[in-house]
Amino acid sequence: MRIQFVDTDASGRIHYTSTFRHFETAEMEFMRHLGCHYNHMEKGGVAYPRVRVECDYLAALTYDDEVEVGVSVERVGEKSFTLAFDVQHLGRTAARGKIVIAAMDRATGKSCALPRDLVEKLEGAQACVS
Repeated sequence: MRIQFVDTDASGRIHYTSTFRHFETAEMEFMRHLGCHYNHMEKGGVAYPRVRVECDYLAALTYDDEVEVGVSVERVGEKSFTLAFDVQHLGRTAARGKIVIAAMDRATGKSCALPRDLVEKLEGAQACVS
């Protein structure tokens, strides 16, 4: 991915919120790679809101910088999972972050158990890097 002009702030560096859009793009591709497309998974009445996001900015990113965003499964719980992100630019880490994604029953708006097939795929991805 490249940092777009719209991603930057008045200082010429990436705006802190833009990093989360890059996380989201990487997340969607990661989940697609696992065979877990959110648009298909949500048809079963379960939604996946983000309940916590965090990011540490370690180096400046500016317009047109090329970045690679790595995604890994940090934790798989009963009702949520955590993805970790590592943003690389020119061979060094520019940002690190995490997103906690919960399972929510659309009908009740309350948390629910992650679907078993999703848990198996996430745990399989987690095992690949452990």
